[in-house]
Amino acid sequence: MARVRAQKRLKRSATRVRRLPQGPHGGIELLLIQSVDHLGNQGDVVEVKPGFANNYLLPQGLATLATEHHKRMIQKHQSRLQEIEQQRLASLRALADSLSNQSVTIEANANEEGHLYGSVGATEIVAAVKRIEFSITEDQIRLEGPLRELGLYTIKIHLGHEIEGGLKVWVVPTVDEEDEAAASTS
Repeated sequence: MARVRAQKRLKRSATRVRRLPQGPHGGIELLLIQSVDHLGNQGDVVEVKPGFANNYLLPQGLATLATEHHKRMIQKHQSRLQEIEQQRLASLRALADSLSNQSVTIEANANEEGHLYGSVGATEIVAAVKRIEFSITEDQIRLEGPLRELGLYTIKIHLGHEIEGGLKVWVVPTVDEEDEAAASTS
């Protein structure tokens, strides 16, 4: 009987989720592998809530447990890590500069006064930027609101670490096939 209880206890403890070590303020201490906006830079030891650690930082590979071994490794390789970070920032600045020299055109349905029937948002801008062979995501686009009129807009693109670029977006009316045929016969 005692043997059965001991086996059940072992089975229960083997299936339990390993709890992460807590920091001094009740959160979880992690060592950042990569810089994370609004949290810290690469090599920093931060304390975060367990959900943020388990659901975002650890699965994305942005952080690891702040053990003494990891801290020593970061100190040992700090100069190499800074060099890698500087190269990454330089490539982001180059991307921001090249995006600032580009412009994209988005066709949208509009009435005669220039008001769009819908709106142009981050999804349409990302699709247009992909057509000119640049890769950005929707969360990098900073819109003050959806674009609801025809015209030229300068959109801010946040590439990370206080690096922002501008992109010119032309919102033009769609050209129907009937309008093209009428224009070509005139």
